[in-house]
Amino acid sequence: MALVNRLARNPALDLELEVCERFADSRAWISRHVLTKQPPGSIILMDRWYPSEAAFRRMVPFAKILQLNIERNVRTPDLHVGVVTAPDISWARAAARPRGLSSTVIHKLEDHVACTKAFEREIADHGWFLCRNEGMIEDVTMQVISEIYRVLGYP
Repeated sequence: MALVNRLARNPALDLELEVCERFADSRAWISRHVLTKQPPGSIILMDRWYPSEAAFRRMVPFAKILQLNIERNVRTPDLHVGVVTAPDISWARAAARPRGLSSTVIHKLEDHVACTKAFEREIADHGWFLCRNEGMIEDVTMQVISEIYRVLGYP
């Protein structure tokens, strides 16, 4: 986290690349030491897998971040779910939390809008499942369950 904070205070390509490499290293560790120990047929939900985290990077291209993970044999999910909320709604939700807007990466609504658009573009370009999160939690849950069933081949 100290490296991420350093990057937030002094943005630089070499620091951002180092953050991406460290995240990829930690995902590789999870792939080798955690995911391999899960029972066969398990559904594993992970937050901030590399596609969503990569959308917040400004200098290292998205494709480079994916490549860092591939090079380290980070396990690719069977289903990528890109959960996206309209930036204005997401910003308002974050501001309403007890800790408020506490991001070390995003400080302005305009940056949040740009990151959201970049993430949506990558979801579309890679054919990942886009889940909109502006409505009720039950609606979002059903969207994800339906997509899991689709991937598993259920009618």
